[in-house]
Amino acid sequence: MHGHGGYDSDFSDDEHCGESNKRKKRTVEDDLLLKKPFQKEKHGKVVHKQVAAELLDREEARNRRFHLIAMDAYQRHTKFVNDYILYYGGKKEDFRRLGENDKTDMDVIRENHRFLWNEEDEMDMNWEKRLAKKYYDKLFKEYCIADLSRYKENKFGFRWRIEKEVISGKGQFCCGNKCCDEKEGLKSWEVNFGYTEHGEKRNALVKLRLCQECSFKLNFHHRRKEVKSKKRKDKAKKDSEESTHKKSRLSSVKETSKKKDKVCHMSQIKSLISKCIYNSLTSEVWK
Repeated sequence: MHGHGGYDSDFSDDEHCGESNKRKKRTVEDDLLLKKPFQKEKHGKVVHKQVAAELLDREEARNRRFHLIAMDAYQRHTKFVNDYILYYGGKKEDFRRLGENDKTDMDVIRENHRFLWNEEDEMDMNWEKRLAKKYYDKLFKEYCIADLSRYKENKFGFRWRIEKEVISGKGQFCCGNKCCDEKEGLKSWEVNFGYTEHGEKRNALVKLRLCQECSFKLNFHHRRKEVKSKKRKDKAKKDSEESTHKKSRLSSVKETSKKKDKVCHMSQIKSLISKCIYNSLTSEVWK
């Protein structure tokens, strides 16, 4: 007897089983309708050990890859070294690299830098020369910055200006000597710069802007060529033309005055001669 004293039927269990089967069929049909073409089948049973191991390995590899990507190059290198020592043995001292041959970008530029690049220099270009050439292209090559500390030995150092110096006006509106900041009385000089570079002698014509004191240092042994602006050249030409014109006028005036003096002198001589002749004739008549 089931329930609280009520009647029981022999077909009650069968009815409940029929309803549960219908529900199951409905859920299966719904799952088939909602199933996507790329969706994998659901495993109702326990997964095989091999499949579980593959899934765990895949998840572990994903986590390891994520951690490696999050590391920088040095941390990644130390991790690989530690793993190698852990699995294969050894010492960390064996993996310690020597820093004697290490070079920074600035060291590479210093070794391969050229004051002027020719077509021959650009024939065989490796990455070091390309780096030095890239640095050279960023320099401003109108005016130079000079090192005049050894001017008494007739030795000078020249280099091109960088962007910071161009913005501040160093070398153009300020004295081009690296130890001088004078802004008044600047003069432009043209210097034939002879230098040795990578065992080869070269010459370059460079332009400098120096103050009076630094100009004296530059011209301590022999005078260089001073570069003047076009306006100053035009003024100098006009002044020279005016002076030549004035000189020619003065010379012409002098010549005319000389001619007049000569004519007056000749007239005086002629008058004297005529007087002498008249006196001589009168004297003879009276005798």
